[in-house]
Amino acid sequence: MIGAASTTGARQPLQLLVVFRRLSNVASTHSPSQVYLRFLHLMDTIRAMPAFPRLDPVEERVLNALASVWARGGRISVLQAMDGVEDLSPSTVHRRLKTLRAKGMVMLDEDHADSRTKYIVPTELGERYFAQLGRALDRALRGATR
Repeated sequence: MIGAASTTGARQPLQLLVVFRRLSNVASTHSPSQVYLRFLHLMDTIRAMPAFPRLDPVEERVLNALASVWARGGRISVLQAMDGVEDLSPSTVHRRLKTLRAKGMVMLDEDHADSRTKYIVPTELGERYFAQLGRALDRALRGATR
């Protein structure tokens, strides 16, 4: 599973972890299922936005796995990603990395010490996508605390 990546020089998407911490602050009088359903509705809205490319479920899964490393300040190479997404074959992950690059969500950054190693980093579009997801979760939580 992805998680043991290096932390040197990584670009990070906006931290979604801060928003997730707010989940623990939602009063017990509000149904967690209501918060989750509101979040899913907002996710559907984001997916329909023309500002972002359409992602298939496997691309979303790969991107989310990468984001979990980036959110902790880590770096992840193509080879680490290929071996690190649970229940997906390395070739499937590699194909989805290619499509995520073609859609402008990620790019590759060459290791300065070893040009054979390529690190996956979010593009500006990818960072905006994560920021939009964070705002959607924040809106779902604010709706639950009213």
